[in-house]
Amino acid sequence: MHTKQKAWLYCRIDAPEDTHGALKQQKEKLDGYARQMGFEVVGASEDLGSGLDYNRAGLKDAMAAAKEGEVDALIVHSVSRIGRNTAKTVDFLRQLNGCGVKVYSPLEGEISVGRQAKLSSPLLG
Repeated sequence: MHTKQKAWLYCRIDAPEDTHGALKQQKEKLDGYARQMGFEVVGASEDLGSGLDYNRAGLKDAMAAAKEGEVDALIVHSVSRIGRNTAKTVDFLRQLNGCGVKVYSPLEGEISVGRQAKLSSPLLG
């Protein structure tokens, strides 16, 4: 029996308040994308704050799920939702990859990290 791959949704916006429901809209888009890709959504987390701060509760929750083997994929709106510091983002992606977790974005497709520490997505080149 084939089981669906499990996905975690991660959303982040910079604004200190979410007056226009941007997080909810982001999550709904990610949920639709995950289901379209055939994933079973097993968890989600979100953060309000700067992409330069990697000590965020929602990001930690996503990594904890990866380390526990609970998920096969992390779905983000774009790689910039993980963070705005390239070196730290690459390190985060490598940790996920080490847990067997792939990262996907409806805007960028599969986001992977090559051996040269370069982010690879259709938009990044």
